[in-house]
Parts: sequence; C-alpha cells; structure tokens
Amino acid sequence: MPNITVLDQNTINKIAAGEVVERPASVVKELLENAIDAKATAVTVEIKDGGTTFIRVTDNGWGIPKEEVPLAFLRHSTSKIKTVEDLFTVASLGFRGEALASIAAVSQVELITKTSTGLTGTRYQIDGGEERSLEEIGAPEGTTFIARNLFYNTPARKKFLKTPATEGAHVADLVEKLALSHPEVSIRFIQNNQNKLHTSGNHNLKDIVYTVFGREIASNLLSVSVKKKEVSIEGHIGKPVIARGNRNYENYFINGRYIKSSVISRAIEEAYKPFMMQHKYPFTMLHFSIEPELLDVNVHPTKMELRFRDGELIYQMVYQAVSEALAHKELIPEVELIKREEEKPVFAARKHEPAPEPFEKRRIMAMQQAATVEKQEGGSIFPKRLVPSQPSFVREGDGLLENWLKPKPGSPEKVGVQKLSESVPVMPGVELSSEPSSEPAVNLAPDRGEPYPTVKEEKPEQLDLFDGKLLEPKARSMHKLIGQLFDTYWLVEFNGHLYIIDQHAAHEKVLYEKTMATLKTREYSSQLVSPPIILTLNRNEEVLLTQHLKYFTDIGFEIEPFGGREYAVRGVPANLFSIAKKELLIEMIDGLSEEGFSHNPDVIYEKVASMSCKAAVKGGHKLSAAEANELIDQLLSLENPYACPHGRPTIISMSKYELEKKFKRIV
Repeated sequence: MPNITVLDQNTINKIAAGEVVERPASVVKELLENAIDAKATAVTVEIKDGGTTFIRVTDNGWGIPKEEVPLAFLRHSTSKIKTVEDLFTVASLGFRGEALASIAAVSQVELITKTSTGLTGTRYQIDGGEERSLEEIGAPEGTTFIARNLFYNTPARKKFLKTPATEGAHVADLVEKLALSHPEVSIRFIQNNQNKLHTSGNHNLKDIVYTVFGREIASNLLSVSVKKKEVSIEGHIGKPVIARGNRNYENYFINGRYIKSSVISRAIEEAYKPFMMQHKYPFTMLHFSIEPELLDVNVHPTKMELRFRDGELIYQMVYQAVSEALAHKELIPEVELIKREEEKPVFAARKHEPAPEPFEKRRIMAMQQAATVEKQEGGSIFPKRLVPSQPSFVREGDGLLENWLKPKPGSPEKVGVQKLSESVPVMPGVELSSEPSSEPAVNLAPDRGEPYPTVKEEKPEQLDLFDGKLLEPKARSMHKLIGQLFDTYWLVEFNGHLYIIDQHAAHEKVLYEKTMATLKTREYSSQLVSPPIILTLNRNEEVLLTQHLKYFTDIGFEIEPFGGREYAVRGVPANLFSIAKKELLIEMIDGLSEEGFSHNPDVIYEKVASMSCKAAVKGGHKLSAAEANELIDQLLSLENPYACPHGRPTIISMSKYELEKKFKRIV
C-alpha cells in the first residue's frame, strides 16, 4: 500500500497550472487582465508560432516595486484582495493570485517593470518556477512580461496543443473579446510580426465592433441602455438580419469581464424569438454593470462563469431591454441586387489599360477646371469633337474612371442640341427637347456611339426609421398597391422602396397574434365536432393530457375519457375548427412532452397559437386587392409585424436605387 506524502512545491505549481494555463490564450488572458487591473491605457500583445514559443505583453500601467517582484510569482500572492470578505466585493479582473506562478511553472519567463516613482526598472527571470536573476535595468514606466517555450518542461501537455495557426486564432479571439470589454484601453495585437488588431481606446464601443466584425454588422446595430439602482446595461444588439448559426456572436461582459451565462443567453434568445428563425442566434454586445455583492465570481479558475444572487432580476432586465430595443423598429430586410464590392470599376472591360502618368493627370484636371469655368461663364459645355480618338484614364478611388478630353478654353465652336441630334440616332417616336432635363447627362462611348451615364454617385433613398415606416397608420394612405406576384407575394410601393409581402407569413403572424390575444384575455369560443375526434394515447401521453387537461378546457377544448386508453374530443376552439384533426392534437401533446415543463399555461397557449397558423392562407392562393388591403391593415395593428411565428420575414424591401443600378440607369 503506497504511503501518503506531501507533494513538493514544484509539482504542486505544475498541477495548479493545469487549471489556469490550458493553452497560449490562457497566458495572454491572465497577462492582459493584469495589465488592465494595473490601470494601463495602452497594451501591446505580441505572439509567435501561435504563442507556443513567444508571448510578450507590454503595458503602461502602475508597474511592480522591485521588492515585490519575486513575491508576485508565489502562489496565492495578489494585490487585489486582502481578506475572505473581499471576495464578495471584488471589482478587479484577477484576484486568485495563481496566474504568474502557474505561467512561470510551465515556461521561461522574463519580467521587466518600473513604477512611476522608481528611478530604474527591474528585470526578473524565472524558468520552470526556479528563479534565475533579479537586476536593475533601464525601462519605461509599466510592465513587459515575456513567456517563452510554453510547456517546455511538461511535454505531455505540449503535445495536446493544436497547430500554431489554431492556437493563434484562439489568442486573437481572446484579445478581441478583451478589447471589446474595455473600449477605454488601446490594445494592439501583433502575430508573427504582423499587426492584426489595433483599437484606439476612445471609449467608443461601436468603433471596435466595426474593427472586429466589419461594416455589415456595424451598420445593423440597435442601441441598448437600461439603468436601475444596482444593475445597468449598455451596448448594442444586432438586427435579426445578421443572425448566425451559433452563439459565438452573443457577447456580454459583466463589470468588464467576458463571461458565459445561461441566464443571460436564455433571456436574449427569448427576446429575439418572435423576430428570428429557429436555430439562429443574434449578435449582441452588452456591457453589464452590477454591484459586486450581487455576484459570485469565485466559481472557476478561468473566471468565465459566475453566479447571480438574483437570477430572475437579471433575466427580466435583459429580456425587457432587448425586447424594447427591437420593438417599434423598421426591421424589414432590404435586398441588394448588386453586391457593393462588385461595383468598383465603371468600365470593367477597359481596366487592363494603363493609368496615365502624373503629368497627364495634371493636364486633364486643368482642362476639366477650364471647362467648368467656361460653363459657369455661359460658354458651351459640349466638346469640339464628340468622339475623341484616344480616351484618357484617371484613377479615382480603387477603380479606373474613363474620361474624354475636353476642348481647349476659348474654342469658338458651340454644338447645340440640333448638332448633337445629328450624331446620335434617335428612336422612332422620341423627340429631343432643348429644355433642361432632369435625366442624367450622357457621354458617348468611343468607337460605338453608345451613351454612357456620367459617373455620378447617387445615394439610395433612406427610410426614416421613425417617421417613414411602411406599417404605420399615417403612412397607410401613401401605400401604392401594385399587385400580386406568383399568387403568393404582394407588391407595395412606398417612400422610394418596393416592398414585397409574403401573404402566408403575414397571415400566419396575424392569426398568431390574434389567437394569443384571445387566449390571454379568455375571449374564445368552442365549436362542437361531430363525429368526435377519437385519440388513442400511450401511458405517457395520458399523463400529459391529464396534467394539462384544465388548460385545454379553458381555451375551448372539450375532451373526455372514451374507455381504455382512448379519449373523445367533442369540441375545439372556434379558430381551430377548420384544422382540428387527430394528427394536430397528437402533435400538440407530443410538443408538451418535448418541452419538459410542468404546469405552465403560457406555453400551452403558445402551442395552440402556433397550431392556429396552419389555418393561414397558403402561397399560390390568389387574393383580391381588397383582401390584400385588409391583410396590410391587420399587420398595422401588430407590435412586431416583420417576422412570422417561426422567424421567417413577412416583408422584404428593395430600393429604387438598387433597381436603377440593375437597369444601368445609375453606374
């Protein structure tokens, strides 16, 4: 029988390091959090080979006094707390005092630090938990922490690391999370000598969202701001149009700490449920400020989990904040016929031709300015020769714009409308007018005589999300109902946009909301079924039906035992009469068993309401204009008319700008 012995300190540190240091990203996390706790305003993170061979974190924070440097690498040594009572009011990111000891136990560490009051800095080296040197050195104010050859003395741990690219991706993701959690800190991330991220530290969260996630997400954000006595929520949530297939874009921070919480996640997803399809998850970027005594952060060494003293309060606040941010917003997705990225060169066929020399650019610009002056003075705006033999090119932005030479100033010849009409063939029945036209001016393409629209950037008409809503009573009189497409979609023109309404999804939403309203107010009626519907249930289904029979009865079902395992359904809610079939009732009972809930009438009502959607008008069914107008009128009365109960959009829009781009009226 083996004897019980006390492990040596080195072994203890390596075992403890397994909880704190799992991979290079764990090292970066601990060091970045230490830098932020030291009130640094600028931090630089540099890694090589995914962080396995080299990690350097430099900050301009407080620094560490020379006499405290060796102490910092002992287990459970920290400046964040003093007594056990401090655990209940901890406001710093770190507090356990295990990070530096764990990192030093499995890597070769070099620390350079200097305080604001010190004349010189301190350089400290420790390898595998064993001190190597402690000396004075010239250094700027702040701390530089270098970790080399991670897990060099624990090869069993090292072989479980992924490829450098994968480990580097984990580090990059972590740096982004910390940058988003602290927009007041400028963070630079360098990977293999390449700058990957740099935030300005200007306190603007939306700027960092744009830097990390791109323009699409940054342009589809809704602001959230809720403040109560002990809890406040600030940040942004994404419109349903930028939904993703996983929860990776659900980001929320509590007191500057990136965490995962089933309570917050469930509240967010419940609030988005009426707006989003199943198995889709929203984008959120929420900052919580919660009194420390309402939290327990001492749950796990990684500090990614915590417990709330009042989880119900947090749930309700998050749910209401997200719901209010989504309510009363124009959430109609807009369709783009042409991707913006593809609109770079106007004359793509000629982009292989070389750009002009600098002196040629200056000459062309001078000629264009002279032509502008002549136009302002009443001179001719038409060139002497309509079709020049050699086109010139001017690079503007990232595309090549084709321009034709203008006449020299003072050219006596003026070409009027009559002369232009001689050079351009006119379609039969079309007369050229000498009156000013609102249509875009045209230039003639060389060698073909075809008109090209002038390069003039036109902005699409933008809807005012508060004054120009499609589904708003005061806007109803301005709707122009065009007609029905494919016996499924209704076309409406309004405010420079074409709106396409899916009649089935829209009717589903109307029926769902109407059914939920009648169930909540108990304003329903029952319809007798003859002959009755006979259900044959197994033991589990019998138990479920017996447990929830009262709720079924309350909403209009009349169900009674029919002998053995059979039940007779003699009455159903009036709005379900047309679809009340045996299969529907079995589906409802099966749905109750899948939910795994106890007595909860709201869930049953929601099941009944979702079943009522089966009575909605189907696609391919021709409606009259009066019926379509009535459907739009009913949509006006809903709080969220933009998505059906299953999350599919009821309406999409297409701007006049996009249509004109497709027809080449605008280039």
